[in-house]
Amino acid sequence: MQSHCSTTTANQAIAAQLAAEEQERPAIRDAGIAALNRLLPIAQRYSGQSRIVGGFLLSLYNGSAFPFPLTELRGLDTALFKDCIDLLHMDQRPEMEVHEYVENGEAVWSQLKKDWAAQQN
Repeated sequence: MQSHCSTTTANQAIAAQLAAEEQERPAIRDAGIAALNRLLPIAQRYSGQSRIVGGFLLSLYNGSAFPFPLTELRGLDTALFKDCIDLLHMDQRPEMEVHEYVENGEAVWSQLKKDWAAQQN
């Protein structure tokens, strides 16, 4: 059984970690939005990397409907891979749905579904 003192210390450590993460949120959000703005045009093209990025974006939109095997990220060049990780980091604690960061996001993701959803399985 934990003592009251060790429980308090653990709670304080968790609170400090959450506070530190909250301070980082603006930078995480900025990096994620910048990454999304680079990834989206790739997903709207037709190449092998486009298929991967499109599938990744769909999975952030709705992972149950559009599952994405993470090993697919191996098919991306380093810059796109890092962009996916930055976007995933932002989406770890989402403030909005990923498509809401994009003008006409519903229509854009609707087209991504048409372009890439059938190719994800």
